[in-house]
Amino acid sequence: MDDRSIHVAVADDAQVSNAVESLLETNYVETSIASVPLSRLSVSPLNVRRKALSGIEGLADSILAKGLLQNLVAHPAKGSRGKSPKLCVCAGQRRLAALQLLAEQGKISPDMDIPIKVLTEAEAVAASLIENESREPMHAADQAIAFRLLLEEGRSIDYVAALFSIPVLSVQRRLKIANVSPKILDVYRDDGMTTEQIQALALCDDHDKQERLWFEAAQSWLRDPYHLREAIVEEEIDVSENPLVAFVTLDAYIAAGGYVRRDLFSESSNAGYITDMALLQQLATERLLVIAQDVSAEGWSFVETRVKRDFSELSAYTHITPQARDMTKKEAVQYAKLEKARDKASSALDAYYSDETIDEDDDTRDALEDAARGAQNTCEQFVEALEAWTPEQLASAGAFVLLNHAGKVVIERGYVKRGTATSPAHEGDGQDQPKKAKPVHSDKLCRRLTAHRTVAVQVELAAKPTIALAVLMQRLIPTVFSSLYYYGEETGVHVSATCSHDKLLREADDMEASAAWQEIDAERSKWAAMLPKQRSNLLPWLVEQSDDVMANLFAFCVASTLDSVTGTEAAHPVNALADLLEVDMTKYWTPTQSSYLNHVSKARIAEVVSTAVSPEAAAPLAAMKKGDAAATAELHLAGTGWLPEVLAKRNTLDGAADDHQNDEVADIESNDIPY
Repeated sequence: MDDRSIHVAVADDAQVSNAVESLLETNYVETSIASVPLSRLSVSPLNVRRKALSGIEGLADSILAKGLLQNLVAHPAKGSRGKSPKLCVCAGQRRLAALQLLAEQGKISPDMDIPIKVLTEAEAVAASLIENESREPMHAADQAIAFRLLLEEGRSIDYVAALFSIPVLSVQRRLKIANVSPKILDVYRDDGMTTEQIQALALCDDHDKQERLWFEAAQSWLRDPYHLREAIVEEEIDVSENPLVAFVTLDAYIAAGGYVRRDLFSESSNAGYITDMALLQQLATERLLVIAQDVSAEGWSFVETRVKRDFSELSAYTHITPQARDMTKKEAVQYAKLEKARDKASSALDAYYSDETIDEDDDTRDALEDAARGAQNTCEQFVEALEAWTPEQLASAGAFVLLNHAGKVVIERGYVKRGTATSPAHEGDGQDQPKKAKPVHSDKLCRRLTAHRTVAVQVELAAKPTIALAVLMQRLIPTVFSSLYYYGEETGVHVSATCSHDKLLREADDMEASAAWQEIDAERSKWAAMLPKQRSNLLPWLVEQSDDVMANLFAFCVASTLDSVTGTEAAHPVNALADLLEVDMTKYWTPTQSSYLNHVSKARIAEVVSTAVSPEAAAPLAAMKKGDAAATAELHLAGTGWLPEVLAKRNTLDGAADDHQNDEVADIESNDIPY
């Protein structure tokens, strides 16, 4: 393009610009606004908005409360003549509909004067398009501040909700955002953070903490909504998941002076966080003690309360059953009939299972199972009605008043401490040596379960750099100070690390589906993405990192070398670390068919259900096939928090573990962290 062409193009652009400005100034800006009775107005056929109108009632309430804040735009109706022609509204259709609704309701006069900017019919489409297309919605931060200003003027939340025709919760959420630090609001307003991020920060009312979490985050992933929320409520209790809250109730906790950090942005109606766990436990204990007093009146030698079932504690007791009195002749006849019905139902079910010629029919099977289960329960209930605790049993045994996983009270009677003179374990000649019991779990199952234990401890350890450092030092110090601890290596400085990642996958084929594995594997992926790709660049990269990055990476690496896989249920050093980290295995492992029930006998399945749920729930399992019993047991055990002994018990090696006899456990050559 030559210079002449450029000058011509520039001139043409200037002419177009001047023409547009002239058109807008002449036809839109300079047009005066007239007052026109509402009865003269109707919707223009030239209005470009075709979507059905919504929110008209809310807009009508707003206009009634505050008046019409913006004029309408209209053009004369086609064919309309005279001094007062009909006008068609081409911009402001929703406002017109709201005004007409108010007139129909008798809240305003049909002849009320409405401010109208009148254009020609030729200008109507352009005006309608500008009205609907050029508007920019208000930013959520500015809207939140505006809502707060309305409340500062003395308006109520209900008033604001009615004014804008939105739920009260929506107003409360906007006010919560308005309470965030002004510096954070500026970032949000400038699109420097997402709505989910500012909602997470709004959980905290401390502006300094909000700013510290955002502006001083060492890594960008620490600003993720999840990590922001975790940093704010790390020492608080989630209301929706806690059985103590279900038992005590939030109302009682609040009435006692407890504070609840509400999460207004959660879709759950019961979302929030308890900040005073000590108060919550005190209230729960007080309520349990009241119930325990009634149980104690039955004559038990002891009645104790627990806010959570501790399977390892209860394993220190044996369980006795009440004594049944002899039946009367009438009762014996009645019970014989019940037994006959039970045996008949059980035989019918067995015949169905044994007949391989018939096709599977869910309805038939369910009916037979229900009949067998019902007949069995009827017999058991009849016998239970004849049972009673003897004075001797009451004098030697006790009861526990517990809370289950759902916060419901469970009273379990007939517990006798093992080793006491009345314990059934000590009946007979006390000089007899007990026979070596067959292990409950096979070597393979023990290795499977302890692999899951290892990953759970890894997850917790990776989040505690200080403890990770202590764990490594616990292994290094005996080597450096071998004369003090009777253990060391000849070489001056030597550590051999073995990552347990692949081994854990081999030991448990269900590992990849576990919550702990997914968490630790996600952490591995995060670090893998951050680390340099070449080994030669590793040391320079490490030197440049912040203290937080170094500490967290160190904790992850130490955790990844942890290995507590074993083929026995014997006490293991990892339990000391699990206690220190307060690892809750119920967060990471649940008894399902694939994880446990398919790997033990049907008798063991029934024993587990009887212990974790009730003997009544376990009784029907005996009549089922192994697969059906395992499936039914999985349903019963869901949410109970039951753990097999190898995961529940936290027995640790005594002081002898430091001696040479335990060198095979503490072999630093196989792993610098013996756990």
